[in-house]
Amino acid sequence: MSLDHEFLKELIFDDLERELLITRRVLEAVPAEKFTWKPHEKSMSLMGLAMHVATLPQWIRESLANDVLDFKTAPRPPREVKDTAELVAHFDRNVAELRPVVAGFNLEKFKNTWRMKNGDQIFTEQPRHKVYRVWSLNHLVHHRGQLAVYLRLLNVRIPRIYFNTADDPAFVFE
Repeated sequence: MSLDHEFLKELIFDDLERELLITRRVLEAVPAEKFTWKPHEKSMSLMGLAMHVATLPQWIRESLANDVLDFKTAPRPPREVKDTAELVAHFDRNVAELRPVVAGFNLEKFKNTWRMKNGDQIFTEQPRHKVYRVWSLNHLVHHRGQLAVYLRLLNVRIPRIYFNTADDPAFVFE
């Protein structure tokens, strides 16, 4: 049985769209007045973690669009934002730049090796399909989960993530 290219792309990238929608909801819940809060001295601040989450669509785009991410020349995301609206706008810009890369992505490129380096120092070389799944999509889900825990600890309403939450008990499958 042969699966066509468009069906395979939908199968691979359909989860991405759902995760982006859910991530936006979580970012919208981040209270700006708590940006400096940290649950532990070893933890990132709420803003630091939220900015990392908001920037991950850029990482996903880079892993799909280029064979190499070189930290020496890579664009640097802002370190801070003034409020939640600016945080969400940063995320939205990254998502808007990601979507055309996904739409035009040739699945044959998943066979390519992807590299992360800093100048001449190579940190890792992995198959792009693994980088997309683990370093990109799973990475986004992982840090979004951390962010949801931060919100719970701050007694902020947790938006629906996959189904319902204690704060949003409606059972909705998305």
